[in-house]
Amino acid sequence: MGDRQMLPEHTVRMEKSLTVTPATRPNERSDAAPAFHIQPLRKLRRTFGRLGPRLVPFFEAFFLGKGIRPMTRTTLVAFDLDDTLAPSKSPMDPRMSRLLSELLDIVEVCIISGGQFSQFKMQAIDNLPDSSSSHLDRLHLMPTCGTQYYRFEDSLWKQIYAENLTEDEKARALAAVEARAKELGLWEDETWGPILEDRGSQITFSALGQAAPVAAKQAWDPSGEKKNTLREAVQADLPDLEVRSGGSTSVDITRQGIDKAYGMKKLAELTGIPLDDMLFVGDRLDENGNDYPVKALGVRTHAVDDWEDTAAYLEKLIPELRNATL
Repeated sequence: MGDRQMLPEHTVRMEKSLTVTPATRPNERSDAAPAFHIQPLRKLRRTFGRLGPRLVPFFEAFFLGKGIRPMTRTTLVAFDLDDTLAPSKSPMDPRMSRLLSELLDIVEVCIISGGQFSQFKMQAIDNLPDSSSSHLDRLHLMPTCGTQYYRFEDSLWKQIYAENLTEDEKARALAAVEARAKELGLWEDETWGPILEDRGSQITFSALGQAAPVAAKQAWDPSGEKKNTLREAVQADLPDLEVRSGGSTSVDITRQGIDKAYGMKKLAELTGIPLDDMLFVGDRLDENGNDYPVKALGVRTHAVDDWEDTAAYLEKLIPELRNATL
């Protein structure tokens, strides 16, 4: 006798009202167990009357007993900025601006990246269409890898917190990264802007300067070997601080234990949105990338190669998220 014959009649009817799908949707891990979701309560009431909602916990337990997990909700989508939403240090393309605006209509959105707030403004905020202005309260900005947090309140962007370095920490970080870069032959003579930058909560080394053209950045260290070698050398000099490989030519230094995973945990704490309900999209989810801590934290992730890859992904994800809210 199968399980189906052992269940009362209303159980079989309820099982038909559940959707069981392989976990290969864009917002699910490909290695996860099959998933199910309960139909909206109004549909349950139509099928079972007032009894419907009360049966939900029973049938969740039933499917979990078969190794089928509840489908994860996505109520917040977080993004890296450079090479995920926009080319490095460049404004978002109109296509991406439109898609990000559409996403804000449906869910909360976070941008977490190594740049300063001014960079977020130039690349993303200033390029959103006017129609997004009513949804800016759904946008969470986390500059300098989550060491700072901004929200749109009373028609202004306000800083909620900043994990700033002390003056001693800044001085030691600046000295160490400059000395090691020169020692390793990575201190360039011709650059586009300053190589070292004090961002308050983060010291950033940019081998070619902050304003270097994208093509030059991509050509400087395509394998990532230069950045990783510098990162390891500086980390050895600064055991009390966190040294990470940043963008295509950068190394970032923050307080110990503060990275994008820290930012995502703070985001969950401050918004009340569980990490399980978040999805992160980034181009550096490899083990040496500055997006990797989010993956290691257990947040669902989707890897992209560039902003166009992200746009193509969002064109599939947005209708799916919209349908899930109906």
